[in-house]
Amino acid sequence: MKLKDKTAIVTGAARGIGKEIALALANEGANIAICDIDKAALEQVKSEIEALGRKCLIAVVDVGKSGSCEDMVNKSLDKFSRIDILINNAGITRDALLMRMKEEDWDAVLTVNLKGAFNFTKAVCRTMIKQRYGKIVNIASIIGIMGNAGQANYAASKAGLIGLTKSSAKELALRGINVNAVAPGFIQTLMTDKLTDEQRVAMLKLIPLGSLGKPKNVADLVLFLVSDASSYITGEVIKVDGGMVM
Repeated sequence: MKLKDKTAIVTGAARGIGKEIALALANEGANIAICDIDKAALEQVKSEIEALGRKCLIAVVDVGKSGSCEDMVNKSLDKFSRIDILINNAGITRDALLMRMKEEDWDAVLTVNLKGAFNFTKAVCRTMIKQRYGKIVNIASIIGIMGNAGQANYAASKAGLIGLTKSSAKELALRGINVNAVAPGFIQTLMTDKLTDEQRVAMLKLIPLGSLGKPKNVADLVLFLVSDASSYITGEVIKVDGGMVM
């Protein structure tokens, strides 16, 4: 197993991409600490992780609050003694055209998507530096690269996450810590399940491979980036989008 005896924190892991990543890491031997705002869903993911023979810690965390993030990191250290991997996956959307976007919706998206990643990265830094080892993967989006009408807040948060990735990678490289970002395209999640047939057809026309991605496609790339196979890769933003943005 590629991640035997490693410990990973995955944020926003109650469902979708975050859950898929947590299970993929556990399947490769890692013990997992997961957080989200839905405790019942977290309990279900915990049971699936433990069924794989791994240890799991769950926490209800508001990633926008630094104290809450630090508390989870401390609890993870108490339980597992080390933190090798951080996956900043927690994210929300509050879509609206720019001229109609509410200030609170702008603030909410930037707080969860960008500040949340900053909070957790800062919280694990000291431990990873002492270990002289760490793998941090930020889940960005192709929207942070190309922009999208009606998603100014989301695009800004994901573009900011890419900037955070590159700056963190430069700061932490000499401490043995790799920091990379994954930019998914249109992935089959609860969000895309809400699309109308017309919207789905229009979307598929933009994707050269002709299909929506699956959470597993993202998890497979994350698994590579947190493994020793990626030891000479840092500061990169890798798209998982079926060729949509080239």
